[in-house]
Amino acid sequence: MSDHVAALADLVRRASVNPMGRTVAGPEYLEGRVTDHLVQRFTAAGIPWARQPVAPGRDNVVARLDPPEGPADGPVLLWDAHQDTVPVEGMTIEPFTPTVREGRLYGRGACDVKGGMASMLVALDRLAAAGGRHRPVVFTATVNEEFGFTGAKAVARLWTTPADPSTLSEGERHARRLLPGRPAAAIVAEPTSLDVVTTHKGAIRWRILVHGRACHSAFPELGDNAIYPAARAALAIESLAKELFTRFPGHPCGPPTLSVGTVHGGTGVNLVPDLVVLEIDRRVVPGESPHESRAEVIDRIAAAVEPFGWESRIEHEEPFLESAGLAEDEAGGSAASLLAAGTAIGRCSKRIAARYGTNASIYSAAGVPCVVFGPGSISQAHTADEWIDLDEVDAAADMLVHVARG
Repeated sequence: MSDHVAALADLVRRASVNPMGRTVAGPEYLEGRVTDHLVQRFTAAGIPWARQPVAPGRDNVVARLDPPEGPADGPVLLWDAHQDTVPVEGMTIEPFTPTVREGRLYGRGACDVKGGMASMLVALDRLAAAGGRHRPVVFTATVNEEFGFTGAKAVARLWTTPADPSTLSEGERHARRLLPGRPAAAIVAEPTSLDVVTTHKGAIRWRILVHGRACHSAFPELGDNAIYPAARAALAIESLAKELFTRFPGHPCGPPTLSVGTVHGGTGVNLVPDLVVLEIDRRVVPGESPHESRAEVIDRIAAAVEPFGWESRIEHEEPFLESAGLAEDEAGGSAASLLAAGTAIGRCSKRIAARYGTNASIYSAAGVPCVVFGPGSISQAHTADEWIDLDEVDAAADMLVHVARG
């Protein structure tokens, strides 16, 4: 089995499902198995590493490869890939049994984003084996990208937030030694089909709690049904979502969007429900304010329920994810380096914009020029039969090696 295939298979067979706000009640949840595997891999390769605590049972891995000769304090290149995947319900393949068929590897996370992580790991191996000069590379394997960017935020704090070493955990202190200052540039792994994403959307997500008063459904007049104001709120969101499609025509990232992602309410058909919870996803184009975008949604819902006197029954929680996106002018020189690397290996990579969001928005907000790059198509991410083209995994590793050698 070739190096890139083996590296990817090792990652896919280790479940790292993000609970996405659910109760963690299954052996497949959280990233610990991948974290342990990466630590073992770096230990065996003699690459310095650290486990940076982020949340209970969830650690980032930070590893650093310096050139074998010459100064190790040159401009640092950050390579980032997230460890977590989306859940596996509805999959038509075995999610954690990596299967190779017709040049593809199938399994949950194969495309998003363990294929990109495998490319970075293999690129580190190839740099170490070849020797010679290259830029110092810090690799970060981050947790909780799919639901909150908390792993990337913890990495960014390494250079944005001074701290008293005596108050830090051993893992945090070691991570700060491996990345003692702001990196010069960052490449964030996501499935881009080997193109280079230089701008993408941000997002703001939060929960709306719609309150009521429970009672027996034989006497509904004695309660306050939470579903009715929740339904009015959902209709107001639908109306605003249609308006958003007409804003920023021709924007490379597409229009801003708004959607209700989940609705939970009621405990039985013979009970008037006292609570409904809606989860809201508002995607912003670069230049929009996430805070102002959220406020617009809140105002529209208030206007929709005001005629019924339901304003006091609507509660908006604080956002659990907030990102302004990645602006085109925040890419720095990494885009040109990757495009040149593609040309060097016979690939016709190009600059593109994306409608999704990534960890790059966190690093760019912390002052680091960022691009998004990796093998695989975004159309295969999160799918029922998720797969990735293995030739692209290999090619991405080669392109990363070219960039590191400068």
